[in-house]
Amino acid sequence: MKEDRKTIFGWVLYDWANSAFATTVMASFFPIFFKEYWTVGTDPVVSTAKLGLANATAGILVALMAPVLGAIADRGEAKKKFLLFFAAIGILATSSLYLVPRGSWQAAAACYVFAMMGFAGSIIFYDSLLTTVATEARRDFVSSLGFSMGYLGGGVLFALNVWMTLSPATFGLPDSGEGVKLSFLSVGLWWATFSLPLIFLVRERAGRLTKARVAVIREGLGQLRDTLREIRHMKTIFLFLAAYWLYIDGVDTIIVMALDYGLSIGFKAEDLIVALLITQFIGFPSALFFGFLGERIGAKRAILIGIGVYLFITIYGAFIDDKREFFILACVIGLVQGGVQALSRSLYSRIIPADKSAEFFGFYNMLSRFATVAGPLLIGMTGIAARSMGYAGSTASRIGIVSVAILFLAGGFVLRFVDEDKGKEELRYLSGR
Repeated sequence: MKEDRKTIFGWVLYDWANSAFATTVMASFFPIFFKEYWTVGTDPVVSTAKLGLANATAGILVALMAPVLGAIADRGEAKKKFLLFFAAIGILATSSLYLVPRGSWQAAAACYVFAMMGFAGSIIFYDSLLTTVATEARRDFVSSLGFSMGYLGGGVLFALNVWMTLSPATFGLPDSGEGVKLSFLSVGLWWATFSLPLIFLVRERAGRLTKARVAVIREGLGQLRDTLREIRHMKTIFLFLAAYWLYIDGVDTIIVMALDYGLSIGFKAEDLIVALLITQFIGFPSALFFGFLGERIGAKRAILIGIGVYLFITIYGAFIDDKREFFILACVIGLVQGGVQALSRSLYSRIIPADKSAEFFGFYNMLSRFATVAGPLLIGMTGIAARSMGYAGSTASRIGIVSVAILFLAGGFVLRFVDEDKGKEELRYLSGR
């Protein structure tokens, strides 16, 4: 396989495109606006639980669809078409948040669920295209380059969005709230615009696209059935997915709940937004560094280093009282967040069948979505339980964040037993049967 720089460029820019949603909407403005605008006057612990429920709902819906759609996309060689379909859903739902009025948390949650489905659904097929655009030897770097550009692109638009909210008059807006709502619309436009290079520069093999859609669906379901029979022989894949589900649960929980946690323990929204900006711009070079680190010491070892840092983050985060400490925490998160995600993707791509990449990345992202279900609910339910035992709201939130540490411990422990070479041997055995 020969790498094509234009193809890699088109693929990488989709990370630049959709990361605006992850940063401006998912990790920043939606949690804040949901708490202060759409659920105004609600107890902070209750609004946190509602946010966790919205994340969980989207996670469950995507998780149930992912492997089936992945198998169908493999048989029809339609990964890019599925990617763009889900991206369109995400773009429209995100843009619709601009229209949701104050106090309408149900409508906001519904738009958010569809936006999350679009975002997460498109990622399944985006990840699966990694085996198409990059050689096996370069996947650590190309995967990390994607995350790196995502942090930079998401950070650039987020900085503009922050400016819009802090200085609305500069943009002809009446107040900060209107700036936040316009930010949701800007994310939709950004996402759509920078998806265009992927449309024109990334190509899939032709061959099965001429088949009838019913035949493709039938073949896809048959492929999924065969995979479920054979998966008992894929012990390395199974072991990796178990480890991944555990530690990515912690990573995703921190992404979607960090600002909500900061608000719950008394920090100002402005300070939390600055912290997120710090994470974005530190994440840009750090993700690239992890790509080089993965090529030097191996992806698994580099991931274990990142998990160790995350364990420190969850424990230290429960004791912070000063905004400077929160900024330090943001810096540390930025050092490892993109690296752990990028190298997990590239390591997995080397132990799965290349001709079933969308299906297997469907399983991969299914576990990621279930992780998003478990993590936010864990924090929300732990916080409510602590509150019912008489703890103050901020103390209950701190107890909730500590509970995430066990996921990193368990995930790191299981990952230690994943052997990439053994995984490749298992693939050769299955292909020779």
